[in-house]
Amino acid sequence: MTGPDTPETSFPMGEEELQAFVDERLDGERRAAVEAHMAAHPELAERIATERRQRAMLRSRLDAKFAEPIPARLRIANLRAARRASWKRGWTGAAAAMALFVAGVTAGWFANGIAPAPLAPAPTASVAQGAQSAHRTFVVEVAHPVEVGVQQEAHLLQWLSKRLGRKLAAPDLSPFGYRLMGGRLLPGGSGAAAQLMYDDASGKRLTVYIRATEGTETAFRFQKEGEASTFAWIDQGFGFAVTASTSRDELLPIAEAVYRGFEGKS
Repeated sequence: MTGPDTPETSFPMGEEELQAFVDERLDGERRAAVEAHMAAHPELAERIATERRQRAMLRSRLDAKFAEPIPARLRIANLRAARRASWKRGWTGAAAAMALFVAGVTAGWFANGIAPAPLAPAPTASVAQGAQSAHRTFVVEVAHPVEVGVQQEAHLLQWLSKRLGRKLAAPDLSPFGYRLMGGRLLPGGSGAAAQLMYDDASGKRLTVYIRATEGTETAFRFQKEGEASTFAWIDQGFGFAVTASTSRDELLPIAEAVYRGFEGKS
C-alpha cells in the first residue's frame, strides 16, 4: 500500500517519466527535475538504481548475441518485401487517416497552446500492452482459459513454435508456486503471438506472452494497469512479457526466471 508521500503518488511526472529517466531519454531540464525528486526520496533513488543494474545485466548477457548473423526472417530487405504489398493496398486509407490525424493535432495545438512534445514510446510498450490485453481477456475464463491444455504440452509448444518461428519451452515456475495450465495462439502485431497460462494452489493466474517484434531494447519495462502488473523485454527480434495480479517486487524474480528460461532458445 502506498501513502500520500510515496513516489508513486507524489511524483508529478508519473511512471512514464521515471522509465524515460532509466532509459536516459530525458533532456536536461526534465532530467534535473527527476534527479531533484530522487534526492528527496531515497527509496525512489534505490528503485532507479536497481532498474539500471537490471538493464546493464541484460545488456551484458546480450552483447554476444549482437555479433551473431541476423536471421533471414529479420533482415530488412525481407521485412520490407513482405510489407510492400500490404502498404500498396492500404496507402489510400492510410493517407486519409493521416490527414484526419494532422487536422486533429493542428486543432489541438491551437486550442491548447504550445506544449512539450510527448516522449516517444519505448519499444516494449506495445508488447506490454498486448500482453495485458490478452491477460485481461483470458485470465477470467472458467471453462476455456486455454486453447490447448497441459495434457498436450508437447503438441502445444510444437504448434506455437511453428507459428511464431521460434522454439518455445514452457518456463518452470514451480519454485514460485505456479504450474502450467496450457496456452493458446493469438494475433500479435503483424503476425502471431503465444500465451502460456499458469496458476497456483489458490487459483491465481499468471500469463507469459511472446510475439515477434522490432526494436533492440534490452531493459525490463514495468507497466501496471489496474491490478495487473507486467514486465516486458525484447530479445533477438521477439518481445516477451509476464503478467499477473501481484506486486512489482513479487513479479520481478518471476520475470527474471522466464527470461533465463527463454535465453538462447531460437
